[in-house]
This record gives sequence, C-alpha cells and structure tokens, in this order.
Amino acid sequence: MKIAIEGCMHGDLDIVYKTIQHHEQIHNTKIDLLLCCGDFQAVRNEKDMDSLSVPNRYKEMKSFWKYYSGQEVAPIPTIFIGGNHEASNYLWELYYGGWAATNIYFLGCAGVVKFGNLRIGGLSGIYKKQDYRSGHYERPPYNANTIRSVYHVREYDVQKLMQLEEPLDIFLSHDWPVGITDYGDSQALMRQKPHFVQEIETRTLGSKPAALLLEKLKPRYWFSAHLHCKFAAAVQHGDDGPVTKFLALDKCIRGKKFLQIIDIESEPGPFEVLYDEEWLAITRKFNSVFPLTGRNADFRSAEMNIQESREWVRKKLEERQFKPFEFVRTVPVYNPSQRSFDPIPEIPQNPQTLSLLELLGLPYLLDSSPITGERTKIPASQAPSDLPTFDSEEIPIDDIDDIDEIEEMAEAKADEHTREEA
Repeated sequence: MKIAIEGCMHGDLDIVYKTIQHHEQIHNTKIDLLLCCGDFQAVRNEKDMDSLSVPNRYKEMKSFWKYYSGQEVAPIPTIFIGGNHEASNYLWELYYGGWAATNIYFLGCAGVVKFGNLRIGGLSGIYKKQDYRSGHYERPPYNANTIRSVYHVREYDVQKLMQLEEPLDIFLSHDWPVGITDYGDSQALMRQKPHFVQEIETRTLGSKPAALLLEKLKPRYWFSAHLHCKFAAAVQHGDDGPVTKFLALDKCIRGKKFLQIIDIESEPGPFEVLYDEEWLAITRKFNSVFPLTGRNADFRSAEMNIQESREWVRKKLEERQFKPFEFVRTVPVYNPSQRSFDPIPEIPQNPQTLSLLELLGLPYLLDSSPITGERTKIPASQAPSDLPTFDSEEIPIDDIDDIDEIEEMAEAKADEHTREEA
C-alpha cells in the first residue's frame, strides 16, 4: 500500500492533492491513502473562523469548504487529526471521529480505525501541562481563553489510548513525543532550528503524553508535524523489541518538505475506512467517566472489562459491516458570492455522532454545561464574553502555542542581532 504523509495542512487541500496527483503521473503509480498530521483547518464557512485560533493575518478561507459542500471530492481517502489551528467547533461535533467531508475522515480527539488490514491511531491537539488533567470544559462559542485551550491534549483521551493491547501499524500526533530527538540527528536539527536548542538539551521539546503512548503502543510508524521541519528517527523498544520509525514533516508551503510517500506491506484492497472493534469497546467503557468540566478527570470509577464490551460491540458492528456512518452537512457552506448567511440557532448535533452513540448505547454529552456537566443548549449568537472565564493563571492567554509565532520571534531576534553587529 502506498501512503502519502502530510505535515501541517493549514487548509491547503488543493495544493496537497495536486502534489500527490503530480507524483502519481510522474511515477505512474497510485497513492492509496493520505494521512494528515494536524492543522487541517476544516473551515466550512466564515462563522467557523471565530473558532480558529490563528492571528487575524492568517484568517483566510482556504479550500476545505469546497470539499465540505461537495463541489470537490477528495481524490484519495484522507485521514487526519487535529492540531492547534483548527475549526474547533466543527471538530467538537466529531469528537468521537467521523467524516468531515466525503472521503475525508477525522480520527477524533483520539481514535483508531482500520484501513485495509492496517490499524491507524491518532491523538489530536498539542500538550500543555496546565490543561492536561482538566476535562473537556470548552464549548463554542469560545472566549479568549477557551479558543486556545480547546485543542490542548487531555489525560482522558490519552488514558483511552493507553488501554489498547492489539498492535498498531501507524500512529499520528501533531506535536512530537518528548525525547524523540535522541533517536535521530539532533545536531542537524539544532543547526536548522537554533531556537529549539534549549528545549532539546533540557528534554522539554515535545509532548510527554505522546512519549508515554510511544513507549506503550510501539507502532511500526509514528508521524508528526507542528515544528515546521522534517526530522526522522528510529526508536528501538528494548534490546530485542520492535522498532518505531518516526517522521515529522514541514508545513504545506511550496518548497517545504511537507509530503512523504511510503510503501507499507498490506493485504490487497479494496481499501476503506472501517471502525475498530477494540477502540469502540474502550470508548464505550470510558464514556461513563467522560470529563466535561474544568475539574480534573477521575478514572477510578471506570469499569475496564474491555473484553465483555468487545463482544457486545462486535455484534453491533457486524450489522454495519464495520462501516462508519455517512457524512452529513450540519451548517451552511461558504459562498464566495455571498458574504453573509443565516445564523445557526444552536450548537449542531452531528448525525454521525448521534448515530455512533446510539449504536454503542451511549448518551450524547457534547452539549453539556462546561460548569455542571449537565446538558444544556448554548445559542450560537451568545457573545464569547457571556461564557464563563476560567482562571487566566490556569489558561494563560499569552501562552505561545503557535510555532509560526515562535519562528517569527526567533527571526526577528536574529535580524535585530544582525543589525546590532552591522
């Protein structure tokens, strides 16, 4: 199976698909799957921009809306995770995973699916210590704090992934596992990115939860993005253990190393995205302790008899032949000739999510109050300032999540140093 790996998408689906099609023509080959490592920016309309955490100069309708509307269809199956630049309101609709557009599948905040005989898992977002143990308390419309904390990795989702026992072929994360630079050419990386030196030397570059998952899951391949550079490594798990091949890629800009084609041994097709039995069994068991407020999550009351849950889930999935529920649009689509649209009366409940929860016998919790955890409906017209504001020391507004900002600051500092020397 030929798989294309893409780094930070930044909404430029057209560029990625055209690059892949050019590769196919030049090499007379066919790519079977595209994997995207975050910053996908599944922006459907102008209103989604309110939930996109990027500086205003980067707020631009890219090309996803055309795929959401059906004007374009992804030419190859595409699976993506979330990063720190996303239409977080839309990804919250698909918290458990689902089709973001026809032939484009979101793995969810955490998730595992099968594609052919390959098992693919992923963790969305980036790690920030101050939010890690909190629940998923953010709800759209987001305020100045929650628009940045909503994409921070939560212990709840990591703990679900830590329950996996069956082998994974591929794992996706947006930020790198901390310590991964020990297994590649870190000297070359520090020459390329000198502002990473201190973090590499103090072993603070990357995600601690991702490192835990790497140690536990030991996938054959691990792909990441976020730091806007290409970096390869190979992790040997124990003296005679398996090897994980790690690869990080750059952001989607012409001339950058944002795309890699790899061959992975697999059974012959047809290839399609299918639900994973073990993952849905874990999801079913963990949903009873789904943390939906700012309080720390508590997993002690979760019953972890996954095998019993698997047998129940298997019967349900066999009825569907393990196929995910169909894509459904939930909001008006961007129209370049019309700069306004009818207001959305409430936070949409995505039919895919409702159908999956019904299949698993689980309640719908995504519109629960971020304070009490009880179900409530928040009007879309409510101003961000009307939502509760959390302690700014717990969720600092000036916390720099954006690698673009870091790079711009580093470049500005370098330019200033050059001017001083001149």
